[in-house]
Amino acid sequence: MALNYLPIINGERRDPLAYVARGAMWLGSQVYRAAVNRRNARFDSGRTTSFEVEVPVISVGNLTTGGTGKTPIVCYLAKYLRSIGLRVAIVSRGYGRGESDSNDEALELYDRLPDVPHLQDPDRVSSARIAIDELAAEVILMDDGFQHRFLRRDLDIVAIDATVPFGFGYCLPRGLLREPIDSLSRADLVLLTRCDQVDEARLAWIKQTVLEKVSDAVIVETRHAPCALFEYPAETSSLDQLDGAKVAAVSAIGNPEAFESTLRSAGAEVVNAYRLPDHDSYSPETVESLRDWIRQLPEEANQVVCTHKDLVKLRTDRLGGLPIRALQIDLMVDSGEPLMLQRIREACAGHGET
Repeated sequence: MALNYLPIINGERRDPLAYVARGAMWLGSQVYRAAVNRRNARFDSGRTTSFEVEVPVISVGNLTTGGTGKTPIVCYLAKYLRSIGLRVAIVSRGYGRGESDSNDEALELYDRLPDVPHLQDPDRVSSARIAIDELAAEVILMDDGFQHRFLRRDLDIVAIDATVPFGFGYCLPRGLLREPIDSLSRADLVLLTRCDQVDEARLAWIKQTVLEKVSDAVIVETRHAPCALFEYPAETSSLDQLDGAKVAAVSAIGNPEAFESTLRSAGAEVVNAYRLPDHDSYSPETVESLRDWIRQLPEEANQVVCTHKDLVKLRTDRLGGLPIRALQIDLMVDSGEPLMLQRIREACAGHGET
């Protein structure tokens, strides 16, 4: 997303050009929505086939573009599946990997789940079959799979970021929705993320909106809790080092405000922030600009903190004369965990049953 795109779609910009842009985007969103509805209708009617594989498939996805915090969810689920004795493999599209074998999400998952294989390919049916035949996977965890309906799943988990829950109410490009809110009817579990960053009234509104779309939805409340600082290549240190520290935040994610809020919750004072488009590749020119920006920071800023996804691309422990580390995030479940885990176990045990 371009850096000046969000103020237009969220209504912050009210100049004439913004109004014209929103009008054009609205027209585009109607075309996009119609195409998505046609595609979903083909799957719903059986005219387009979903392929079933021999092991259970659990999908983690979302309704909106970027920034809902799926990676900590995938980590949480993979660790749980391993804890109950199942060999799990992750399959994903591999968005933004370019000519490399892995994108930033895969590199982060490798750091955090070195014993869980991760296959990236737009053809996730093929990836799942490879994981089963060659890696002896007993369960497939499909990352960012809600819209990928070619691979039949036994459990559909949808993540909704409580800070930007429904993409400003419009499909792309007018809003952030990848498909209409009505598509929540396909979800088996709805995970609300970053619940600690909104008030109770907003949380109640989000739940009510979900229940209007799927009356029997299992809604799980979660938050993204900082757990450690990660230093390249493989060192971790205590979060205590952020308590009272004046830091500069760097991120190339879909929701930089949430990352910066999490930094503050860990005790840091964010004195400045450098925001790049989601999944930015950190070209040499970008890194040089970032280095110059760091050199010009106020003297009070004594460290740079980025996301794990950023650090796996920067691959350094120092930039512009300052140490740079990543804030490592874990998923914490505040309500609904027993029922969620029960649904996961049932999906794995009931695979193939009619």
